[in-house]
Amino acid sequence: MYATSFPAKANSHFPAITLGPILEIQVKCSCGEEKCPEWAILELQGVVEAQPSFKDRLQNLRIGTLCRLTSQENYTFTVGYHELTGTKVPLKKPMLVLKKIKLSTEEEKGDINSTKVELDVIGVIRQRILFKTRPKALISKPQSIEKEKVSADVSN
Repeated sequence: MYATSFPAKANSHFPAITLGPILEIQVKCSCGEEKCPEWAILELQGVVEAQPSFKDRLQNLRIGTLCRLTSQENYTFTVGYHELTGTKVPLKKPMLVLKKIKLSTEEEKGDINSTKVELDVIGVIRQRILFKTRPKALISKPQSIEKEKVSADVSN
């Protein structure tokens, strides 16, 4: 199945739009309608950059710790020496988390450019955790030498 070309108008400054073949992608949910795991989006103001030593190994890289006190709806996200405080905000429309699976049939095993794929739903996103304030620095002051001497004298 192919889409048609739309000719440009004579007065228009835009070229004709030609669409290529339409891909048909099958979406399935293997976890059941109501049983998909609930995910959340972390929305940060700014950029999180990996150190140069981790640039090649970003998959499964732990970037921080997300915590929520049971009595509050505030979340804290600690990345290195920085702590952010945020709140949970519902999304206007839920989103799906999809995993792409390439399908291969007996006829396509030799064809490297096979375009048959299936998308599997692995989660649903209904909430985002919004961090809209600047991070707080978590740098602690080093203990003074005098305090260390006093504690050493007491133990003797």
